[in-house]
Amino acid sequence: MELWFTEKQTPNVGITCKITKTLHTETTPFQELAVIETLQFGRMLVLDGMVQTTIADEFVYHEMIAHVALNTHPNPEKVMVIGGGDGGTIREIVKHPKVKKAVLVEIDERVIEVSKQYLPEIAAALMGNPKVEVRVEDGIKHVKEHKGEYDVIIIDSTEPVGPAVELFSEDFYKNVYESLKEDGIMVAQTESPFFNRDIIKNSFTRIGKNFPITRLYFATVPTYPSGVWTFTLGSKKFDPLAVKKEDIFVDPSNKYYNAEVHFGAFMLPNFIAEIIK
Repeated sequence: MELWFTEKQTPNVGITCKITKTLHTETTPFQELAVIETLQFGRMLVLDGMVQTTIADEFVYHEMIAHVALNTHPNPEKVMVIGGGDGGTIREIVKHPKVKKAVLVEIDERVIEVSKQYLPEIAAALMGNPKVEVRVEDGIKHVKEHKGEYDVIIIDSTEPVGPAVELFSEDFYKNVYESLKEDGIMVAQTESPFFNRDIIKNSFTRIGKNFPITRLYFATVPTYPSGVWTFTLGSKKFDPLAVKKEDIFVDPSNKYYNAEVHFGAFMLPNFIAEIIK
């Protein structure tokens, strides 16, 4: 008997993967968590029926949500990730030679522990890296209580459902602004331009109300809805398009992000540019 996993990405569209086995399932205090083995994408982390990351394509998302901001800020010594319990974004952050401390603030401890067990390639930096501090707590509460502390804040959230809804609110972006130092930068994942136009428009507008420099960029992530994924960067001072190419740090292990991609990701197709006009 063949086994298949299907994520209904919209009421009318889904992605279906043939699987060999289910490695882990549980109900945490916050969500349904599963790790499955797929033939096409390898091990896959699923939360509330939605694909979060896979071994085959995780590098795109994690490199792009991390390195654009890290190379825009001239001295990103202290960086925070809200969400991202799989550890992929933290793994990319600690590659950067100027980063001295990377703080992971994840509300669901089980995502961290299950990722360390079943996705060690992704969660490697959560297992004893001296730069990393892991805090199991609410990121919304954390930014309210830590003012002027971070150089870069990355919001590696799930889709805006359940506990993640407030991570897309204007009040939250205001608190992120205040949690950053005077020249700080934030980045948030802001969903698909095919299926989530309102989320992109609203997030861009709300971030833009707080940050004088607001830029939208995109990448291709095969297992995310539509395969095209956007990120919104808010900066108090530094423009990602004003960075000198020769100053961009590219780790030799990168599979997607490089200096050309840094600038090219901001060159938006017309249908995406129209969303944020």
